[in-house]
Amino acid sequence: MLEQRFRWRNREIREQAAILDGKKPPGILLKNARFLHSTLRRWVDGNIWIQGDRIIYAGEAIPDNQSDTEIVDCQGQTLVPGYIEPHVHPFLLYNPQSFSRFAAQTGTTTIINDNLFFFLHLQKKKAFSLMQKLSQSPVTMYWWARYDAQTRLEGDEFIFTNSDVKSWIEQEKVLQGGELTGWPDLLDGDDLMLHWIQETKRLGKKVEGHFPGASEKTLAKLKLFGADSDHEAMTGNELYRRLMQGYMVSLRYSSIRPDLPVLLEDMKRMGLNQYESMMFTTDGSTPAFYKQGMIDAMIRMAIESGIPPIDAYHMASYHVAGHYNMQHLHGMIATGRMAHINFLEDETNPTPVSVLAKGQWVKRNGKEIIADEDVPWVDFGLEPLLLDWDLTEEDLEFSMAFGMKMVNSVITKPYSVAMDASVEDLSHHNDESFCALVDRKGKWRINTMLKGFAKEVGGLASSFSTTGDIILIGKSKKDMKKAFDRMKEIGGGIVLAENGSILHEIQLPLAGMMSDKELLILMKEEEKLRDLLKERGYTFSDPAYSLYFLSSTHLPYIRITQRGMYDVMNKTVLFPTLMR
Repeated sequence: MLEQRFRWRNREIREQAAILDGKKPPGILLKNARFLHSTLRRWVDGNIWIQGDRIIYAGEAIPDNQSDTEIVDCQGQTLVPGYIEPHVHPFLLYNPQSFSRFAAQTGTTTIINDNLFFFLHLQKKKAFSLMQKLSQSPVTMYWWARYDAQTRLEGDEFIFTNSDVKSWIEQEKVLQGGELTGWPDLLDGDDLMLHWIQETKRLGKKVEGHFPGASEKTLAKLKLFGADSDHEAMTGNELYRRLMQGYMVSLRYSSIRPDLPVLLEDMKRMGLNQYESMMFTTDGSTPAFYKQGMIDAMIRMAIESGIPPIDAYHMASYHVAGHYNMQHLHGMIATGRMAHINFLEDETNPTPVSVLAKGQWVKRNGKEIIADEDVPWVDFGLEPLLLDWDLTEEDLEFSMAFGMKMVNSVITKPYSVAMDASVEDLSHHNDESFCALVDRKGKWRINTMLKGFAKEVGGLASSFSTTGDIILIGKSKKDMKKAFDRMKEIGGGIVLAENGSILHEIQLPLAGMMSDKELLILMKEEEKLRDLLKERGYTFSDPAYSLYFLSSTHLPYIRITQRGMYDVMNKTVLFPTLMR
């Protein structure tokens, strides 16, 4: 519990001080280093002494005792602090460990994670134990505490209880509350959510917003309620409005919102050249998007747009650490900080050739080094999905005259169904598909039509969704059942079927939501799914998010949820779920 606040024990600190006196050697000496000194805001030359996971000295001196020291000559390289990703959804097909291992290769050595998956799918004790296990990673992991599920759950008042939310807020490794996807409820008088925000602030922690399209007055109100930051600025004007109201703003470059180029261009046009209230995020992108990098790719784009390199690196480290009140541990290369250090060819290329995370090599001369043990997921309750029910003909009856129309990857509007949906197969000449959401426990279902997803997808089944309930989409009821049966057989995943055969699958054996494979393999599996769907008429950019957000009521306009077909703007259930 005291790990974050008091990171080192008295005995360890005494030993670190003894190294400065020459009584003991440091573990690692980085000599002839050109490194970014964030307090001075300049590149300096010197030597960096490391013991365990801590920088115990950074300056001109050389240790008197080097008897058992690993000496690394940094001549010709430039050193910067490890990057911090402040807004991670570590369950977007990947899992927290596979994400962190890949992130480290790109120089991101500290991540701040969404706890939604843990909250919905794990008992509290198991979740906290898993957080403790993940803390053994060389990548530092912190967490958020959600106040809502970003969808309408059946009985959500018994899930997001006061005691459970507060127990999350009080966790040492939790740095913030949010993201505030349920802010309309807050504005409408949800005093329990306001109480949780107040508790978060009382503990000295931050509250992150999720305020797409919010007006100036709404942003001001939410600031009064306690919001500290937001990542939903999509234009320079929206960025300016947030800065004017005193927000810390995350500039986003993600698979569904690659806004950074627009923001950088608008910032230049508007003369916004103070960057202390800005940081970067990739906002939980799907796996293949990360082929181009993570925070390192955003730093590169910022430098290429004309932002001074020191400011670009500070937006990825120093400013983030300052916002979360942890500059004593993170965000700079200086005495007393965690030994998170990126070794660059030069300051214009932010992708590191070598990386130290907690004083351990996780990348050396371009080669990955695995420094942590594989997590035994089963020990924490993350097992393959076990469905004790079968899909029936009745489950695939579609008679609703009201459906959803996809506007982009994640936005759905209502539309009137004019076709006969009682048939076994739909025509491939239109873009309407059968669509159902079925309770993972087999208790209920909601059936409708989905327009705009694709023209020629026979059957798709997915246990990957906001809540982990089962999504079925397709033109053929037989192919939908084929995909479901295979998804059930493999313990969860995304399965694509066509003409009675399995075309492709992404196995998600961790509760039907996450893969246990490394990110590079998962990238290829996701790319293949996307390519196959595009060949069959999917016209948008991110099918994984299309599936994940079908139930997400923090987005307009119509959603299928555990309560039924839901009108987001009017907060009403249009058609309830049917009991099976």
